[in-house]
Amino acid sequence: MINDLRVHYNQSFTQEKYQDFLDDLNSKYPGDILFRMAETPIFIPKDFTKKIIDACEAIVDVIIADNFKTITASAIPQGEAVPNENNHTDFIAFDFGICENKAGELEPQLIEMQGFPTLFGFQIYYPEVLKNNFEIPEGFDNYLNGYNKESYTQLLKEIIIGKHDIENVILLEINPHEQKTRIDFYCTQDYLGIPIVSLTDLIKEGKKLYYMNEGKKIPVKRIYNRVIFDELLQQKEKLGDIVDITGDLEVEWVPHPNWFYRISKFTLPFIKHPYVPETFFLSEVKQLPHDLENFVLKPLFSFAGQGVIIDVTKSDIDKVKDPANWILQRKVKYADVIITPNIPAKAEIRIFYFWKKGESRPVPVNNLARLSKGKMIGVRYNMDKDWVGGSVAFFEK
Repeated sequence: MINDLRVHYNQSFTQEKYQDFLDDLNSKYPGDILFRMAETPIFIPKDFTKKIIDACEAIVDVIIADNFKTITASAIPQGEAVPNENNHTDFIAFDFGICENKAGELEPQLIEMQGFPTLFGFQIYYPEVLKNNFEIPEGFDNYLNGYNKESYTQLLKEIIIGKHDIENVILLEINPHEQKTRIDFYCTQDYLGIPIVSLTDLIKEGKKLYYMNEGKKIPVKRIYNRVIFDELLQQKEKLGDIVDITGDLEVEWVPHPNWFYRISKFTLPFIKHPYVPETFFLSEVKQLPHDLENFVLKPLFSFAGQGVIIDVTKSDIDKVKDPANWILQRKVKYADVIITPNIPAKAEIRIFYFWKKGESRPVPVNNLARLSKGKMIGVRYNMDKDWVGGSVAFFEK
């Protein structure tokens, strides 16, 4: 995005240097990075950073409003609400595409948002390895709002662990060592010290939860929640006899499962902002847009882009049996913004917001990025392509 930096980076890039980087990155956790890492970071100028953060802050204004829980009450699928919800989520991730408007100017456009964790641990480790292997210009940083590795890690620790002993705080996921994101779990364990526990290994006695460690039953007081609940619903039968974590338990959640639904695609129709594409609940659309081809049809409850229909037709709309669980979102035009040795790449930036207990609003702290040369961001759209995959944005200070 900053032409002279891009030219310099590309000219100094070699395949050997990239392979050395990958070897270095994989050396600590061999075989556990299961997604492609891009050949380059993104360099973001100050004015574009300001646009992204301004959009995030406007969305945060909606989230902290007194009526937010009221307007998102129906976001949680019937029968899936978990008791003991807290006042606010602990984390928000905002996904912005780097897009081109009608005037040909670059601008961010919100694609999705989630009140749920993402690669918070890996994005401490990975940018550091990147800096050790590639030349990152002075005055650029992946951290935001004055944070650095130490202060970011400390804030993450304070939010996840709170005042508990480390052994009583667990990272919970369904079969975590089989997940494609397990590299993040291992990084989180390294930086915070908390154990990784599979949902299948939880023990429930009354309202209390436990896990076993070297033959000793350890009480669970706080859960760093990595369980995607609509994924859990799909896998329940296959998982067999597991603890029902949706009941009334004597445990603290970080974040509480209900926020996964409240801050999600469900929230988009309530946000009016130049950098948030026009979005409607399908059930509330009385007359289809005359330019339906300029909209994307998305299920509210899905992950990894599953179920998204890019080239929407009236026939697609007619096939939807539960329109309350779908949104129509105006398409955005991703910019071919990252110059590569062959065709340019498109990019998305995910901004991390952390919300410490007692604070009036969350703050921006870090990011991840993804590069794509396909129709959408995601592995299935970028098979056999180079200069695509996981990355990070370095923001001009």
